[in-house]
Amino acid sequence: MTENERVMEQVLQLRQMGIKSAIATVVKVYGSAYRREGAKMLIDEYENRTGMISGGCLEADVAEAAKEVISTGQPVLKTYHLDEEVVWGLGLGCPGTVKIHIELVSSSE
Repeated sequence: MTENERVMEQVLQLRQMGIKSAIATVVKVYGSAYRREGAKMLIDEYENRTGMISGGCLEADVAEAAKEVISTGQPVLKTYHLDEEVVWGLGLGCPGTVKIHIELVSSSE
């Protein structure tokens, strides 16, 4: 099972349990990044995550933005300008720009 299939399976399970969630999708990458367009991460109202949208450096911030999306229902498009010296302060990472769309997952089909 692919990561995106696991994310979609979790979407269905959360819907059945009545748990609110948001999905973050990498929609554009300029330059170098750990994940490409189409990578997804699901964040539920309890801050559980399924999937990854980067090498680990963006997930916490995206999860925080997802909490706001879950609360308001308003989608957001976040842009991250990655820098090798900034990511974890260790000179690790990919020096690119990543756009991530975060939207509320519908509670019904």
